[in-house]
Amino acid sequence: MKHEHEHGHAGCSLCRIELENVGVTAGGDTLISDIGFHIHCGQLTALVGPNGAGKTTLIRALLGQTPYTGRIRHVDAHGHDFPAPRIGYVPQQLPFDREMPLTVMDLMAATLQKRPVWAGIGKKTREQVKKALSETQAEGLMEKRLGALSGGELQRVLLAMALCPLPDLLVLDEPVSGVDQNGLSLFLQTVSALRQSHHMGILMVSHDWDLVRRYADHVILLHQKVLCTGSPEEVFASAAFEDTFHGNHKA
Repeated sequence: MKHEHEHGHAGCSLCRIELENVGVTAGGDTLISDIGFHIHCGQLTALVGPNGAGKTTLIRALLGQTPYTGRIRHVDAHGHDFPAPRIGYVPQQLPFDREMPLTVMDLMAATLQKRPVWAGIGKKTREQVKKALSETQAEGLMEKRLGALSGGELQRVLLAMALCPLPDLLVLDEPVSGVDQNGLSLFLQTVSALRQSHHMGILMVSHDWDLVRRYADHVILLHQKVLCTGSPEEVFASAAFEDTFHGNHKA
C-alpha cells in the first residue's frame, strides 16, 4: 500500500494475509477446519462454496469477530509481521427503516465523528465523506435520503463507508445481491479501480460465477475445508467444483 498508516509503518506496507490451519468450532460442531491460503494485496480473491460451507464463519474469523484455532498472519513486503491492519467490510445488505429522514452524509458522519450528527457535522468529517464517496462514484448521493437509494447506490455508499479510513483488506460479502445490471457493472468497475489505485487486497464472497470469472484473480473453493484453489478457469474446471455443486451450477 502507498498510504501512511497511523500505526507507524509508513513505507512498510501489508503484502499478504496468510491463513494456516485455521479452524472454528461452535457447540461441539466443526464449522471450518484446516483452512490454509494466502490473500495478496493488489489481487481480488473470490471465496466460493455452497450454502453452509463456512464462508461467513471464515470472514468472521478474519474480522476478529469469532474465536479460531490456527494462525492468521499479516505480513509486510519484507516478510515481517504487520500489526493491526485495517479491514473494510461491505455487507450483503444493510437493514434500516427506509422511512427514517437519514441522509447518506448523516450515516457516514455518524461513523466518523464522536459527537452526534444532530449537533452538527464538522468540516473535516464532511471532507472525509466527500472524498470516500468520490472514490465510489457516489459523491452526488451525499445529501440523498438513505431510503431513496437504489440497491446499486446503497452498495456504493456501503463501499465508501468501508474505505473510510482506507483499508488494507476489503471484504465484500455477496455485495451485489439484488442489484440491477447497471448497478452491478458500476460497483465492480469501482472495485477494480480501487484495487489498481490503492493496491489493496480484496476478498469477495460470491455465487455469481460469471462475475467471479470476469473480476477474480484467484478463487478458493470452500466446503468446511479448502477443496481447490487456482484461477477461475482452473477451479471451475476441477472435479472438486463439479462434485461440490452436483452439476446444478455449471460454471
